[in-house]
Amino acid sequence: MDIRVHFMAGHNKWSKVKRIKGAIDAKRGKLFSKLAKEIAVAAKLGGPDPDANVRLRSAITIARTQNMPNDNIDRAIKRGSGDTGEAALEEMIYEGYAADGVAVLIEAATDNKNRTAADVRLIFSKHGGHLGGAGSVAYLFQRKGEVTVPEEASDTDRLLELALEAEADELTSEPGHPHVVTTAPDRLSAVAEALRAASVPVSSQKLVFVPRTTVLVSDEQTASKVLHLHDALDDNDDVLNVYSNFDLPAGMIERLAGQN
Repeated sequence: MDIRVHFMAGHNKWSKVKRIKGAIDAKRGKLFSKLAKEIAVAAKLGGPDPDANVRLRSAITIARTQNMPNDNIDRAIKRGSGDTGEAALEEMIYEGYAADGVAVLIEAATDNKNRTAADVRLIFSKHGGHLGGAGSVAYLFQRKGEVTVPEEASDTDRLLELALEAEADELTSEPGHPHVVTTAPDRLSAVAEALRAASVPVSSQKLVFVPRTTVLVSDEQTASKVLHLHDALDDNDDVLNVYSNFDLPAGMIERLAGQN
């Protein structure tokens, strides 16, 4: 079986930088709110038992790495199970375009679809993009499993060997960032468990959307608009994940990262 090893494209690298920065900079309450929504949605869709619900188990693991109190985690699970009396959360997918035709796919969890749709539409409008209809960009992405491993936990050669044995699809390594093992959706749990069995710590395992192809944005002003849209969407309380298909020249990534 073939497995690819490569360095991160621009849009992926920016995503990693912003994710790490966000975990450090975000107000604790806002961060916990997003984590709680992911836990609640996972519990609603797959049941409250983390041993039988891979998505819930992963969400709890991520919450604990951010020092989210156990009481908050338990309350989020109960909300997803309908045991708290709070309004039920519904998982939503929004699709749209950023500047220069860059596709954007958004996963959200909301108790008020009208409010969230209006907020997302306004964010697109403010940053030179527009919200599209269902199916407008989804075909440009594919569902994948993603397992992250701390950079210092394994060298690339050993991790490649383990990923190959576990029938993963791809290994991405970038200095200063976690290793990312990409899998077919139905291989996510098996690959993560295989790594754990080999004493490789797994930071997270989750289903993600990966662009089938990327759009190179070479104009710095356009790139800035795309990145500011991405960040504004990510800052919305109802938004869980933002995916896009842009790529940037390496030098531009460093310059824009220093401005944000």
